[in-house]
Amino acid sequence: MRPYCLKAPAKINLYLEIVGDRPDGYHEVVMVLQSIDLTDEIELRPLRGHAIQLHCNHPQVPQDASNLAWKAAALMQQRYPDCGGVEIKIRKEIPVGAGLAGGSGNAAAVLVGLSLMWGLGLTHTELQEIGSALGSDVPFCITGGTALAVGRGEILTPLPDLDGLPVVVCKFRDLSVSTAWAYQSFRAHFKHSEAEIKELRGYSSQMLSAVAARDFGRIGRFLYNDLEKVVLPAHEPVAQLRSYLETQGALGAMMSGSGPTVFALCESVEQARAIEAATRQAFTHSSLEIWLTRLCVGGVQVVDG
Repeated sequence: MRPYCLKAPAKINLYLEIVGDRPDGYHEVVMVLQSIDLTDEIELRPLRGHAIQLHCNHPQVPQDASNLAWKAAALMQQRYPDCGGVEIKIRKEIPVGAGLAGGSGNAAAVLVGLSLMWGLGLTHTELQEIGSALGSDVPFCITGGTALAVGRGEILTPLPDLDGLPVVVCKFRDLSVSTAWAYQSFRAHFKHSEAEIKELRGYSSQMLSAVAARDFGRIGRFLYNDLEKVVLPAHEPVAQLRSYLETQGALGAMMSGSGPTVFALCESVEQARAIEAATRQAFTHSSLEIWLTRLCVGGVQVVDG
């Protein structure tokens, strides 16, 4: 066996609608998911026996069995018990607790990498089936790109690629939002009426039509996220950041997933740089971190091995 090095891109939501509750405790959702060129690097090395070792350069990332990447390795060992142990090294670039699926991407990279390292030859579909047991975002993170996600987010339909569009990604370093809290709060305080559901169905159709046409202006106009209804009132800095980005002339701005990350889709690299500079200046006395990146094609990629 040989080691493998992989990169796992972050994910933003271009659309997130909560359709209803599910008996398994999750929510029925309609989402448009999009990979961005902000990546973590995951290195896998074989170990004797069945040991799992995990190391990460970020102090807030757990390095034990509570880590989703560890859980991915343990799940693969359960399914393929004769394949051995693994050492996992994670170099974080994706911010932690940001609603960008960093943990899910790490887990997806472990699944893809172990299939390669152990010579299992698993298809993307087979890996996605395994990944769905770990979390709703893991199947998407395996293949990435642009996709419609329904069910609890694990039922995916590929959409036309939106590769290359610049995006400014912003997150306050000292602020995180619990995904479980966000969904539970939405469940407790909001429920769409039949009229709202009909309106949102039209709205989601407009977004899908815009994506199919690769009409970036319309995509920016039809950005939508139900979780903003609970996160923005509870976290004023996130609300202020979103409002500020909306004034900067971008195609559109929105909170991604359960937050607290906010992004702005830009017409050009020049516009993205201008918005990045203006936002740094406007929030200069805060813990705001900003990344200038782009929408990208594909999910987990092997970079070495």
